[in-house]
Amino acid sequence: MNDLAGEFVGRREEALDAQSVPWKMAGENRNKGAKEMSSEFHDERYSPDPTDRPTAVTSSNATARVSTTLMDSFKNAERGQTLFKGRKGEIQFNILFPSKPFIEEQFSGLEQEKRQCFALMSFRRAPVRMQKPAKGSRLMYSSSDDVAVMKQLEAAHAPDGQEIDVKPILRVVEDIFVHADPTLGPVASPGTPVHGEALEDQALQASMRDALESLAFVIDRVATEIACKCSGSEDAHGSAMAILNMLAHFSWDAKLVIVLAAFGMNYGEFWLIAQNYSSNQLAKAVAILKQLPEILELSNAQKPRFDAVRSVIKTMLDVGKCVIKFKELPSQYITSDVEALSMALSHIPIAVYWTARSVVACASQITGLVGLGHGHLAATTEAWELSSLGHKLSNMCSHLEAQLGTCYKHIDEKKFMESYQSLIRLFETIQIDNMKVLKALIYAKDDLQPLVDGATKKRVLSDSFSLISILSILFAASAHLDVLRRKMVLLLISGLDILQEEIAILEQIYNEARIDPTRHDIQYEVVWLPILDPAVPWTDGKQKQFESLQATMPWYSVSHPSIIDPAAIKFVKEEWNFGEKTILVVLDPQVKVMSPNALHMMWIWGSAAFPFTIAREEALWKEESWRLELLVDGIDPTIVQWMSEDKYICVYGGEDTEWIRKFTSVLHAVGNAAGIPLEMVYVGKSNPKERVRKNITAITAANMSHCWQDLTLVWYFWVRIESMWHSKNQLHKTVDNDPIMQEIMTLLSYDGSDDGWAILSRGSGGDLVRAKGSTFVTCLTEFSSWEKQVKETGFLPALKQHLMELHSPHHCNRLVLPGAAANAPERVVCSECGRAMEKFIMYQCCDE
Repeated sequence: MNDLAGEFVGRREEALDAQSVPWKMAGENRNKGAKEMSSEFHDERYSPDPTDRPTAVTSSNATARVSTTLMDSFKNAERGQTLFKGRKGEIQFNILFPSKPFIEEQFSGLEQEKRQCFALMSFRRAPVRMQKPAKGSRLMYSSSDDVAVMKQLEAAHAPDGQEIDVKPILRVVEDIFVHADPTLGPVASPGTPVHGEALEDQALQASMRDALESLAFVIDRVATEIACKCSGSEDAHGSAMAILNMLAHFSWDAKLVIVLAAFGMNYGEFWLIAQNYSSNQLAKAVAILKQLPEILELSNAQKPRFDAVRSVIKTMLDVGKCVIKFKELPSQYITSDVEALSMALSHIPIAVYWTARSVVACASQITGLVGLGHGHLAATTEAWELSSLGHKLSNMCSHLEAQLGTCYKHIDEKKFMESYQSLIRLFETIQIDNMKVLKALIYAKDDLQPLVDGATKKRVLSDSFSLISILSILFAASAHLDVLRRKMVLLLISGLDILQEEIAILEQIYNEARIDPTRHDIQYEVVWLPILDPAVPWTDGKQKQFESLQATMPWYSVSHPSIIDPAAIKFVKEEWNFGEKTILVVLDPQVKVMSPNALHMMWIWGSAAFPFTIAREEALWKEESWRLELLVDGIDPTIVQWMSEDKYICVYGGEDTEWIRKFTSVLHAVGNAAGIPLEMVYVGKSNPKERVRKNITAITAANMSHCWQDLTLVWYFWVRIESMWHSKNQLHKTVDNDPIMQEIMTLLSYDGSDDGWAILSRGSGGDLVRAKGSTFVTCLTEFSSWEKQVKETGFLPALKQHLMELHSPHHCNRLVLPGAAANAPERVVCSECGRAMEKFIMYQCCDE
């Protein structure tokens, strides 16, 4: 028996020379290779428990004698007589605990009694203690071992240039793994057919048939090679390289999928028998020969083995999918000189190698079960090896997926800029009709109808945000872009903060223009284009807000903001200067921009501005003068009545309640003294808040003057003044060359101050006399000094003359220009003295 133990130790040492360091190069030290293997596999250190000792189970005196002799040999080894001279703590447990296949191979020539003895021995494996890697540590691909392996891989890689679509084969392989082991679960990507259904897909069958015509024989050969390598004494590195050498003429993605397909065949055959041996007589007969029933009856003991295999299989599938995704990257948007792709391509070969290594390890686990029965319930490959392979492969997969994400981002940026430049070229090119441009601007695909018809009012307002609610909006009262063909299109562009007042006034103008019988020769449609930041998440609140706004609009609207291409959003913001304020872009039937923002002329002239082109805007301004009718036209019928009666009308504003009381009182007194029919109306302040509302209440209670109870009218008055500024600015008018622009900016400067102000006129076409609140009050209190002038020249000329006498060259005007800073002119002059004004940036939040 001592001879037997000595023979075992000798052969074990010989086997370790060839196997303990799988990728060892010629002449390398065995201990050094073992250390590198441990470091490269795990990034962790492993050490056996020194208190854990091998045990033996005997069934006869003969086996007891052999076991005793072997135990003595191992005890000597534990006392320091190591079986090979290695460093303490390194993988000595590989020496102390031989596997059954190794024993049977090394002692195949011994007598039956000795073989039975070793077959009955069950050594308890030393538990592996793993040190967790430091936080933030990652797998280093530039390790010396992988560099050496990479050189071998490059030497054995000689692709013939043939391109094979292996993605359908990988789908079938995935189907095998899932049906063989349902606990893997559905790992298909979203939107792809579920397992089983994928195999019925006709397109998949056709592409798979083409691929298998050239690969079926190769896959079968590799499957045979895997089975042979796993049942012999070949080292894992040598087995993996032998398999990859068979595939030298294939691309890396093809090599990986072929190896997985070959393993899938063996794995599927094993589980096909295992799952059907109890119900199928043929499967039962084959299972009996393989002793599978005895093993599967003790499935609980095999659970760690199958769990480890299952984990590695899932990781291998992830690697395979990732590598194929790299192959599918569009070359017109990304090339190998992009750093992320270049780095990934350099790492894919080593990932393929470690996938092949993992296949060999998993196949060894399955092959080790066949024909071993109860006698080999312990694992035949160290559990830490599969765990190490899975950990290493998972790190590689994570690294590749990170690079893939960077590549996708690069491609998206390229596509984004391509779409953006394409939009610019489309608007610069003469078009036969508007369909091509509108598709690029609104929605380019044909898989859904991108417009909702507001006239039908068929809205689905959901209680919660869900896919169903989005689909309801997409298809309820939906319309195709063809409804806009060869028509003038008015694009109403805004965010979700568009005011209900804007919608209400726009609806009134929209309806007036459509029913006007003189305008039936020009067909036009309005389309709401909600422009939102794609980077901001879509929420339930936003969905409800969108649906609520959409339901109030009588015109067409985009079915959902998410269908608008990001390139179109960039185009609208940069080419049409859309910021936060709503704009209305007018396109003619050939998509020529007739007005970059017709909203201003709509506010000023309403439906009279139809067809809302720049030419029409210029023509309307040529007919205008600075008069009261321009200021308040269409806002209040009462004022229109006053103008028709040729009354003196005073429009005043501000938020100072005390000034309002004093001004209205003294003006009423002067009017009575001068004997003129006088009316007054309070217009508050732009963006009216609570203070304006309180002033309206106080004015009404004291009967100081006429005022608008509805703040919408106050808002509309100031929107029209701001629109006048925008319209003039859009036509490149300034204070220097346009008198109306000077008056507009004066009124805006009044509104920007904290004081009151007033404008006085007579009828609809008389001159307007204006002044700041304090100056106006002073002038009125001094009425006795210019009362004689009233009788000679009239009330307004006398008032104007006295205001000019009170005018002081010392002033401090504050002008708050409406709209985004991008639209503001570089140089603005004071409306009083003509000097250039200083430019400041002001932020204001006021809820009073």
